Amino acid sequence: MMLKFFLICAGVVLMASNAQAAPIIPSVNVEVGTAENPEQVASTLQVIAVLTLATIAPAILLMTTSFVRIVVIIGFLRNALATQNVPPNQVIVSLALFMTFYIMAPYWSQANDNGLQPYLAGQITQEEAVTNVLEPIREFMFRQTRESDLALFVNLSEAERPETQEDVSTFVLIPAFIISELKTAFQIGFMLYVPFIVIDMIVATTLMSMGMMMLPPVMISLPFKILLFVMIDGWHLLIRSIIVSFR
Repeated sequence: MMLKFFLICAGVVLMASNAQAAPIIPSVNVEVGTAENPEQVASTLQVIAVLTLATIAPAILLMTTSFVRIVVIIGFLRNALATQNVPPNQVIVSLALFMTFYIMAPYWSQANDNGLQPYLAGQITQEEAVTNVLEPIREFMFRQTRESDLALFVNLSEAERPETQEDVSTFVLIPAFIISELKTAFQIGFMLYVPFIVIDMIVATTLMSMGMMMLPPVMISLPFKILLFVMIDGWHLLIRSIIVSFR
C-alpha cells in the first residue's frame, strides 16, 4: 500500500512539472449570455428540453416496467408486519430494482437487439429504431393492462376507437398500465394483510380476556407475525408469486 501511494504521488509530481510543456487536463469554459438571433434561442430551448428529459427519464422508464407493482407490494408487506422501517426504504427500492431488471431482461434484450444495435450499426433509421425499441415494451404493458383501464384513457383522450393494439398511442397506454399495476398491487396487498390481521385480532382478544388492556397488542403480535413469516419462508413465496404474476 505504501509503495502504491508513493508511485501515485510521484506521478502527480511528474504531471505537475510537465504541465507547462504539455497540459494534460483540458480547460472547460461555460458562457452565459443573451441570445442574439432565433437560432441561438432554439439551441437554448433544445438544451433545456434535453436536461429536463434527462432528469425525468428514470422515472418515466420505471413507470413502464414491473417496478410499480413490486415496490407497492413490498410496502404493503412491511405495513402488514408493522415493522416500522424494517426493511428500510433503500432495501425495498434496491430489491424492487433488481427484480425489475430480472423480469424486464427479455424485453430489454429484444429492444436492444432489434432497435438499438441496428441503429448504432447504421442499418435502420432513427424512427425505425424508436419503433423497434418500443415494440417489446408495449407488448409487456399490453399484457398487464386491463381492457377497462385502457378504454378509460382512450375515451378521455377523445381519439378514434383503435382497431388493433398498434393504433393505441403509447401516451394512452402508459397511464392505463400504471393504474392497472396499482390495482393488482392493492389486490395482492389485501391478501397479505389477511393472515396478519387474524394474528392481531387473536392477540388483542387474548389480552382483553386477561385484563391486560393497557398493553399494546402490537408489541405482542409483532414477534408472532415475524415468526409466522419466517416459518412459511415468506420472502420466497412472495417473490415467486410476484414474478409468476407477470407471466
